[in-house]
Order: sequence, then C-alpha cells, then structure tokens
Amino acid sequence: MFLINPSGEQVSPNTKSDQLTDVGFGGHEVFDVQEVIAGLISLLDQYQMYEQYIQDTELKRILQHQTAFLTHMYNSIIDCFKKNRKTISPIEKYEMTLNVNVTFGIKPSQPLKPNQSVSELSERGLSAYMLGHTKSLASLFAMTSLEMPNPMMRRIIANNVSNLIEMSYEIFLYQNKYGYYQVPQLKEQDLNYILNSYTAVLNPSNNFH
Repeated sequence: MFLINPSGEQVSPNTKSDQLTDVGFGGHEVFDVQEVIAGLISLLDQYQMYEQYIQDTELKRILQHQTAFLTHMYNSIIDCFKKNRKTISPIEKYEMTLNVNVTFGIKPSQPLKPNQSVSELSERGLSAYMLGHTKSLASLFAMTSLEMPNPMMRRIIANNVSNLIEMSYEIFLYQNKYGYYQVPQLKEQDLNYILNSYTAVLNPSNNFH
C-alpha cells in the first residue's frame, strides 16, 4: 500500500515525515475548509431527511451509495484538517450505480408547482434537491481548491471534485430515465449551423506539455 505526498507522488508508509513538506494552514484557508465541511454536513443531513420520503428503491439505493461515499470523504477531510497530514491515502473514485443511457426529446408532463405539504414530496422533487446539493458542492470544492496553501488538503478537495461530478451525473441519469429531466434537441439544420460556426486554429507551437 502506498500513500500520496504533497507532490502527488506515491511514497511508502515508512517514509520519514521530516522528508516531507511541513505546511500548516493559512487563515483564509481555514475558513474555506470550514465552508467545505459545513457543505458536506448539510448535504449528509439533507440526504438523511430525504431518505424517509423516498419510495423508489432505485433512488434510495443511489442516495445510500452516495451517503456512504460522502461520509468517507467527510472523514478524510476532517482527519487531514485536524491532524495536518503530510501524506494521505489515495483518493477513492466514486462508481455510479447507473449505466450511461440518455434519452433525448421532450414529452408532455404535468405542470409543476410548490408542494403544499410534505405528503406531496415525490421522487421527482427529491432527486432534484439531491442534484442541486451535489452540483453546488462540486462548484464549492473546485473554487476552494484553487487557492489553498496546504498541499494535502488541496489534493483531497481538488481530487474529490470529479467524484461530486459523478454523483451529480448519476442523479441526472436517474431523472432523465424517468422523464424528470428532459433533454431537448435542436433541429439538425440549426445544430449543423452552430457546429460549423467554429474552426480550429493552427497552433504555432506544440510546447504546451
């Protein structure tokens, strides 16, 4: 088993800590991490409330799968934050439970309106709330990781952006599957017009690696 150092390199667990960068936390960074932690707590709390109203076994399975992963994510951030880790375990990759299969087109559906009581909560609304939470948290993680002095905390937060993206996409796929999130398409003529509105530019140099 290997750990990850501040440079993103694999190192042995026996590597001496004095061989690794000793970086603390900046003041602004502490507040950013607090916001990330608060966002995770809020999402987990909301998921706990939603679960009791979800009737569909597929959506409940998605929620429980995401809850388990988010809890692990939360614990890894807390561990690094409180103990100022100089190495971390490799970031786990979230695996979606749904296959990628998007349905295109618009079909008539019932008009939407605000619920008048919790008894009106449905999978359509609950999955939309879940999607809103994961999208917001993905944006927060991305923005927070851009200016973070502590390399290990930055790596944990930055590498989990893709996991939150996968969670959001999984919920989108669920909504699309049941017609809650419909995907309209342009007419072929209009699409071709837009696609042909752009052309590639010659790169004066390939030295961008």
